[in-house]
Amino acid sequence: LDHEERKRKRLARESHKVSENAQKFTGLRAKLFQKKRHAQKIAMKKQIKAHEERNVKGAGPSEPASTPMPQYLLDRAEATNAKAMSTAIKNKRLEKAAKFSVPLPKVRGIAEEEMFKVQFSGKKTAKKSWKRMVTKPTFVGPDFTRRPVKYERFIRPMGLRYKKVNATHPTLNVTVQLPILSVKKNPQNPLYTQLGVLTRGTVIEVNISELGQVTSSGKVAWGRYAQVTNNPELDGCINAVLLV
Repeated sequence: LDHEERKRKRLARESHKVSENAQKFTGLRAKLFQKKRHAQKIAMKKQIKAHEERNVKGAGPSEPASTPMPQYLLDRAEATNAKAMSTAIKNKRLEKAAKFSVPLPKVRGIAEEEMFKVQFSGKKTAKKSWKRMVTKPTFVGPDFTRRPVKYERFIRPMGLRYKKVNATHPTLNVTVQLPILSVKKNPQNPLYTQLGVLTRGTVIEVNISELGQVTSSGKVAWGRYAQVTNNPELDGCINAVLLV
């Protein structure tokens, strides 16, 4: 009935269970398992290496030399600390990653067949199918002008263009309608980012000057990133969460 003892034994048995699974799994399940184990082993090796290299110091000269040493050899004489990476830098990187962590880290992939509809153009005898119509909601800037019909490959319908977003502030728990400034990143494809396609998980820049928030220097905060949390093509509106 000793909880600690049972926990220790369970942890000791885990390696046997992992070994059994590695031999037993087949097909896709085996591939996924091996991928996971491979990532774990790499992380473990990196950690061991970092521990080994923590305070490795090069040996300095036992007694001062009578002859002057060339400049390019001066570093060799000094004690060199080969610590791979200080904990402070590691923590800083983790903090930076956490700062830009998003509410939806993973989203469903969208195929090009679903995103684009083939638009035929040209005469009946020689129809061409190089044009594509975007079937998802998009954002285009206020000074957007369509290219001439002959050169326009991607058509973004007027009815699917959005200018405003219902943005929720996670700490204040308020939802306000804010104008969109730009599309920063669409996780599906860099092309979709370029076209300004708004799908679930897209990071957009919104104008939050209406909220009256100020920066550390005392200026009114203008643009802030937000992530789209709904499927705009199904709901007919864009809901997003501000990344604060």
